[in-house]
Amino acid sequence: MGSSLLTKINGGNSNTRKLCMLLLLPVLLGFLTGCKSQRAIPYFQDMTSLDKTKLNQVKYTEPTIISDDILDITIQTADANASRSINAAATDNSIVAPNVQARATGFVVDRNGEVELPILGKIKLEGLTSFEARNVIREKARKFFIEPTVQVRFVNFKVTVIGEVNRPSSYTMPSERVTILDALGLAGDLTIYGKRENVLLVRETTNGKEMVRFNLNNSEIFNSPYYYLKQNDIIYVEPSESKVAAADNAQLMRFSVAASVLSALAIIANLII
Repeated sequence: MGSSLLTKINGGNSNTRKLCMLLLLPVLLGFLTGCKSQRAIPYFQDMTSLDKTKLNQVKYTEPTIISDDILDITIQTADANASRSINAAATDNSIVAPNVQARATGFVVDRNGEVELPILGKIKLEGLTSFEARNVIREKARKFFIEPTVQVRFVNFKVTVIGEVNRPSSYTMPSERVTILDALGLAGDLTIYGKRENVLLVRETTNGKEMVRFNLNNSEIFNSPYYYLKQNDIIYVEPSESKVAAADNAQLMRFSVAASVLSALAIIANLII
């Protein structure tokens, strides 16, 4: 009888150890598969060995006007009534995005690359920067007014950021001088699962779509001709393998927990019996 009791106790201790191991297994699996290497997270990892003079080599290129752009064009003249008649004719355009709920007025660039202004008529602006467009409109306005002043700016300078960022959305920029880092900052930066070494930029041009990839771990991004963005650029942050693995492991975790619970119940039942 004593031998039988000892055997049961030893068996109980063994079963208890098995129970603890089974209950800890899902936790260990989650810890091992959920880890992301710290080396993949910091930006510009080569900055310590970078020659500082190289950072000044990238040249900012002003964006040019394309079809469907919306331009805020303001013409001021000595005749206040004439100024009002020109500026009041801007088309009311709704610009609605998740981060911007506002109505903006402006002149739409048609498919021929032209805008139509009161009194001045149609003016070809496609392919010009806002500064060049200002000079063209001023020259045209001088035929009708004395020393007119002209201001031109983009109303719909929009950049879209999607993928593994904290706030994916389309963002309307208040300035034309926008970098890829500005856009990622507005989107709340990359999540921990964002693939920093393979960020994709998609740009619509007259010759079709351009696709460029950036490595945010490398400071050479500052020298890229695509570092400064243009209107309607799209930035896509690809999820890393760990994000895909995490999604798979979440399901595996559920199965592991269920298996552990069933095994624990079987061991407890065996101890009771």
